[in-house]
Amino acid sequence: MTRLFNDPATFTEDMLGGFLDIHASYVVGVPGGVVRATETPPGKVAVVVGGGSGHYPAFCGVVGPGFADGAVVGNIFTSPSAQEAASVARAAHGDAGVLLLTGNYAGDVMNFGLAVEQLRADGIDARFLTVTDDIASAAPVDLAKRRGIAGDFTVFRCAGARSEEGADLDEVERVAIKANSATRTLGVAFDGCTLPGADRPLFTVPAGTMGLGLGIHGEPGIASHEMPTAAELARLLVSGVLAEKPAGASGRVAVILNGLGRTKYEELFVVWKSVASLLAESGHAVVHPEVGELVTSLDMAGCSLTVMWLDEELERLWTSPADTPAYRKGGVSAQTGKRRSQVTQTAVRVAVADADAASQAGGHVVAESFSAIAQQMVDAEDELGKIDAVAGDGDHGRGMVKGSTAAAEAARAMAAQAGGIASVLRAAGDAWAAKAGGTSGVLWGAALNAAAGVLGDHGLPGDTAVAAALRAGYDALGALGKAARGDKTMLDALGPFVDAFAESVEAGADWRSAWSQSAEVAQKAAAETAELRPMVGRARPLAERSLGTPDAGAVSLALCVTTVAELIEEKR
Repeated sequence: MTRLFNDPATFTEDMLGGFLDIHASYVVGVPGGVVRATETPPGKVAVVVGGGSGHYPAFCGVVGPGFADGAVVGNIFTSPSAQEAASVARAAHGDAGVLLLTGNYAGDVMNFGLAVEQLRADGIDARFLTVTDDIASAAPVDLAKRRGIAGDFTVFRCAGARSEEGADLDEVERVAIKANSATRTLGVAFDGCTLPGADRPLFTVPAGTMGLGLGIHGEPGIASHEMPTAAELARLLVSGVLAEKPAGASGRVAVILNGLGRTKYEELFVVWKSVASLLAESGHAVVHPEVGELVTSLDMAGCSLTVMWLDEELERLWTSPADTPAYRKGGVSAQTGKRRSQVTQTAVRVAVADADAASQAGGHVVAESFSAIAQQMVDAEDELGKIDAVAGDGDHGRGMVKGSTAAAEAARAMAAQAGGIASVLRAAGDAWAAKAGGTSGVLWGAALNAAAGVLGDHGLPGDTAVAAALRAGYDALGALGKAARGDKTMLDALGPFVDAFAESVEAGADWRSAWSQSAEVAQKAAAETAELRPMVGRARPLAERSLGTPDAGAVSLALCVTTVAELIEEKR
């Protein structure tokens, strides 16, 4: 298990501090992650990679010549926020545009997509691509739904190498798309990983078995197999990956046998002996293979096999020189150019609307509600993590604590500055999205901002205005998350709550009574998500395992509205 930490809540920040000190000749820290120690030269496209931490050397360990220009570093197994992704991209950008690359996960897609919008608004040509190499996470007809796992490494590498050659942004993006199309991965888990501070792994594997088709965020495999010998495992992995050889692909391949954190090099070498033989027997020539830990999952026991089919261009890029903290190949000249100064967080002053006295008073109540929600999330953190770990990565409780705590602090600060209801909600929403990251963080941020747009900073809102604000938040959440009711998400608790609230108001109830009555509806709807199959997000590949367990996002949302209902009754 993960034993060495100070405060589990600051594990990522503490890790990054040590990493930056050790590798100061390669990288400097910026808000949200790291960038190369030297400034991006004129004409060079900046390749920025990223995702949650817990995968070292991915992602900060591959920043350097021949690879990435920057890495966005989220919390353990959690997407960085849009603000963090945009921050690192701005720091890495020279004058030729930015290509952002991540694995294909809902939180990354939402946050990096929003970051691209922010960068373009600043006049920076930015593109975004997700890696979809995991053959176990979706059928060949649903390639766009596949996760990005160890194949991240080959795609990031080829894009970074092409950028190093001086190609323009269109060309670097083309190469990344090409590498992704040529890459396939299959993985297995022998045991789960443990988040810092947790007293149990995210999942366990029965003795004498292994899980086939694991994710890299602590997700268990999609099927259980009897524990094989090394040679039998090699046959399973090789046959699985080769079965998806792209049409017209050559016989030359780049191959990675990747350890996930607890399966050590000697074991991997034993497996590689059989993998190499099987690839040769199938008519494939292996070019510069990599065996070791490249995309890990904390202390997970397991491994994965990645194959990228090569043509002349991809082979040139795969074998080109690189020099990063965790990956070196060939001879690279020392980094030249102007060294960056340490980049620090720029304070952002949030404008306070000219709120009237009534709205200012309402702002204090809203801030008090966020403080109560934050305390409730602290109390519920472990339980939410357990629910999320059944078919996901187990980080939902930690994310809700970080997001709601940040929201409560921002709300209190805005209320102290005489902010009205809308200003307090916006401050809370922005802080929640920035600090929590992941899917839930960006969704909560969008919903709170949408509600603020309806309520305004003048006067106390009436019953119908509160109903309209709730509906606006629900609509914003669905539009951004591209989900619908029945997909087993937080919408399945929020939707019934919003409907019940509107019906109560239409029947003549005041908004306080409507909220209290509807909170019970949200709780019931959240519990009923146990019977649903997840259609989006990390739980989708493990739909069968998810049956019988409610959605963690729906449960946490119901807890939030119930906490507010209790505060309303107390205020009466």
